[in-house]
Amino acid sequence: MTGSEWFASAPGGLNRYFTELFQALAKQPGAAVSAAAFGADSPAAAGAQSWGGLGGSTLRRARTAFLDRAELHRDTVLDRHFCLYGPAAIARRGRLPLVIHFHGPWAAESRLSGQSETAVRAKYLLERLRYSGADRFVVLSNHFRDVLHTDYRVSLDRIAVIPPGVDLDRFHASPVRAESGVRTVLCVRRLERRMGIDTLLRAWPEVRAEHPTARLVIVGTGTAGDELRSAARSLGDTVEFAGHVDDERLTGLYEQAELTVVPTTALEGFGLIALESLAAGRPPIVTDCGGLPDSVRGLDPSLIVPAGDADALGARIVAALHGTVPTPAQCRAHAETFSWDVTAERHLTMYRAVRQ
Repeated sequence: MTGSEWFASAPGGLNRYFTELFQALAKQPGAAVSAAAFGADSPAAAGAQSWGGLGGSTLRRARTAFLDRAELHRDTVLDRHFCLYGPAAIARRGRLPLVIHFHGPWAAESRLSGQSETAVRAKYLLERLRYSGADRFVVLSNHFRDVLHTDYRVSLDRIAVIPPGVDLDRFHASPVRAESGVRTVLCVRRLERRMGIDTLLRAWPEVRAEHPTARLVIVGTGTAGDELRSAARSLGDTVEFAGHVDDERLTGLYEQAELTVVPTTALEGFGLIALESLAAGRPPIVTDCGGLPDSVRGLDPSLIVPAGDADALGARIVAALHGTVPTPAQCRAHAETFSWDVTAERHLTMYRAVRQ
């Protein structure tokens, strides 16, 4: 497996998924698994490797990863999780089976972040180049299967949809630990425009009008941080930007919250944070963006609201604070249907198939 960064060094959904999938695969009998990514804090598990720290130019990092062929022999399946990093699928005795995890359209994400069309086109061509020759692609949802098929011209028979798992040991469902009557709503997202936090801020006055003690805590960092803080200024101290928090602090925030919100408006492959919320016993209100509905549809479809609709989002948060949500026990039971063991077993079955 080759990734971008280890989660402990660079928190984020892709890095969390890469790290936890590696750990789940490493526990499976009959498989030898190694994984490499950037970051000094790689997991304390056999097979975990680091290409070095997070510093340096992108070109230097790409070259470092491309030249790493330490684990490439004829029985290896190469599984890339980020198109820019990782060696070519070539060993001493020929071409290796190649699997690519499609976590999202890199070029389209860059366009939404405001990069030039020249940069966007260059990234798209690089993606196409690095995707060429893959035996199988893995996506987390039917939505990204369709994106990969339509935008990158990958045939459907080469795409496997394998939902992610969630770390059920790290989160625990517990009663809400409110502070002095405060009703906490939690949003854990990168502060980027496509994450829909601006929609959540527009919805917040409606929530406060019905629930005057409600407080919104937003966890995360990103390029839109300044503009979001500016947009929230009129909301006063009812909105808190907590920045980056470690897992211990995040666990405490889940215990204080009554619910979470995942208001993404574009390019959401699945939304691992929704599963983490469920594992902590907190119902996530999500949008109908991408693969997000897959996380809650089997629990309560009313938790899904239209992306970018501040009125609908505000009304659903208001109803949730009135008690119209699944219980912590129901949320946890639903999270337990997303098992890393099952996800790892499905990956091993796929790896064996592409080796034949």
